[in-house]
Amino acid sequence: MTEQTSATNTVDTDNTETNTQATKTFTQDEVNALMARTKSQLEKKYASRYEDLGDPDELRNIVSQYQKTQQEQQLKRGEFDKIIQDLASKKDAEIQKRDRIIESFKVETPILEAAAKHRAVNPDQVKALIRNAVRLNQEGDVEVLDDKGGVRYDDSGRPLSVDSFVQTWLQSNPHFVSATPSTTASRSAVSNGATKTVDVSKLDMSNPEHRKIYAEHRGLRK
Repeated sequence: MTEQTSATNTVDTDNTETNTQATKTFTQDEVNALMARTKSQLEKKYASRYEDLGDPDELRNIVSQYQKTQQEQQLKRGEFDKIIQDLASKKDAEIQKRDRIIESFKVETPILEAAAKHRAVNPDQVKALIRNAVRLNQEGDVEVLDDKGGVRYDDSGRPLSVDSFVQTWLQSNPHFVSATPSTTASRSAVSNGATKTVDVSKLDMSNPEHRKIYAEHRGLRK
């Protein structure tokens, strides 16, 4: 019995020591030391991959400086783009000005001349009415357009000229033409004892002096 009791006590003591070791706790210092070792190991593991690039702080400075430079360049490019836009606008304005001069010379002036030639009462009014039917193509040639926007051609298959277009238009709208005798033959008139020749086809009925001459001419004919 004594030996059994001693053996039992020995077993209980061993179990107590085992339980004490199993439930051992760590102090805060031990935890901190463990975390520090873990952190150090992780830093060494990942830093070894980039150690050839140099110091991390220097890398951060390089990246920061690069980003700043990029921003400055973007700002400069923005100003440059504005300058380019201003120059483009000025160029467009100059092109439009040039085109207006060319159109005036090659389109509007011929219309006025043709209207006056074919005895329009008011050539400017005729020009305003038919101007949209005449244009310059991409090659700079004058084109007369039909009602559908296509190029008009004469009986010979060539593009219709401005002069022919104006003449045809005035024939279709006779109320825009000066009222003149059907004949264009020149006649003699006596005025202030002198003899002069009046070509009625060249009279501008919008001019009061010309109307006066025309009235005198008709009076002499009577």
